[in-house]
Amino acid sequence: MARLAPARRVASQLLAEQRRRDARARDLLRTSERMDGLDERDRALVTRLVLGVVACSGRLDEAIGSHLSHGSHLEPRVRDALRVSCLELLYLRTPSAVAVSQGVELVRAANPRAAGLANAVLRRVAREDAPRVEDARSRLVAGTPAAGDIALVAGWPQWLADEVVASCGMGPACALALRALEPAGPYVAGDVLRNGPSQTEGLLRRAGLSPRQTLLPVSWILSSPAGLASSGLVETCDAVPCDLASQAVAWLCSPEPGSSLLEVGQGRGTKTILLQSAAAQRGGTARVSAVEVDQAKVRLARSRMERAGLSDVTRCVCWDGRELDGESLPSALSGEFDRVFVDAPCSGTGTMRRHPETAWALEPASVRDALPAMQLAILSSAAARVRVGGTLCYATCSLLKEEDEAVVDAFLSGNGAGFSPVDPRTLGGYGSLPTGARQLVDAMATDDATIRTARADSEGLPLDGHFLAAFRRVR
Repeated sequence: MARLAPARRVASQLLAEQRRRDARARDLLRTSERMDGLDERDRALVTRLVLGVVACSGRLDEAIGSHLSHGSHLEPRVRDALRVSCLELLYLRTPSAVAVSQGVELVRAANPRAAGLANAVLRRVAREDAPRVEDARSRLVAGTPAAGDIALVAGWPQWLADEVVASCGMGPACALALRALEPAGPYVAGDVLRNGPSQTEGLLRRAGLSPRQTLLPVSWILSSPAGLASSGLVETCDAVPCDLASQAVAWLCSPEPGSSLLEVGQGRGTKTILLQSAAAQRGGTARVSAVEVDQAKVRLARSRMERAGLSDVTRCVCWDGRELDGESLPSALSGEFDRVFVDAPCSGTGTMRRHPETAWALEPASVRDALPAMQLAILSSAAARVRVGGTLCYATCSLLKEEDEAVVDAFLSGNGAGFSPVDPRTLGGYGSLPTGARQLVDAMATDDATIRTARADSEGLPLDGHFLAAFRRVR
């Protein structure tokens, strides 16, 4: 009987907990005491297993189910264990003998009577399914995908793979699928209002996070990110975890020092800190009013603004972004602003490596109808708060045209008749970037004068997929 590796046992336990609590996988990984006794290598394996199983859950269940007799029912804990080993066989290239043996022991720990079933199922997965995934991966690398290859390699539902192909093109979709299960980049931004770049880097180094400067100002990627949560730097806002793509969007949309900005869709305040930080690096903070419909998030954002030293120049308001064109607005939202930044609620398809629940939780009708309708309503309403000569920015973390270009086109043909599209690189933030950062942004730019950060995503520079369009109010 093989000895069960601690990392696989913890991964299976966390997946069971995630299922019972319907929790976010990353939240569990960050807060679970089960991770405390593991060394850095085992922690990394647990993270890879948990995020991978959640991201590919539907595909893993298809493979497992295809080798069960009709009408068979798997106990949930047994399914959790089988998913871990199935992920290793199909997507992590773990040697089949190791994955099968460890899988049997995982199942035995959940239910000893199911060990024989696990052995039979996993051997068939190794023999029949793993070669099919490897062949599909080879075709994607060669640029000659067959039908279903992108969905299979990425672990996505077929409808979502079709949407990504339609939105991004076959070549970029193949590249995205090949990197779909790679770890998201562990990036952080610093708080320039309280700490200079060298001081922030010193804090990161003393916490054992091994920071390396990125192309963007006051931004680092962490070579040893496991200790970030326990370092205390996130709670004090000395380090702001956020993808490099998000930082690039915030820099491009950052307000001029001393100007006014309305942020729509503040969430927990991460982009607010990034926007103000970029403005401060350009000479001074701006007067920001930020809108969020979720009261709990508003309270959290206010607390973060205090810790980041921004409460005097930032007002956080609980308000529906679809109701910004009315007359009875709170004083913080009335009048017109030099810049309005809409960070629209979206499918999150550009952040699936970071939020693995996304792929199998989305519904086609939501992506094709409900979300675009909401996004257009918010953008149209927010446009009323832009002064003549001011700018309007529209951003999502979606890869899909329905939420991006289609919303922009609908806006310009409707309530956006008084707006003219502009290249986001004509805004002041771009010109203030160092040469290397401008080249990175140039790699993200599209022919239709928008930004798609996924265009610059690579194995050496993992990036979330954000979309950005900008407009100037001409009348």
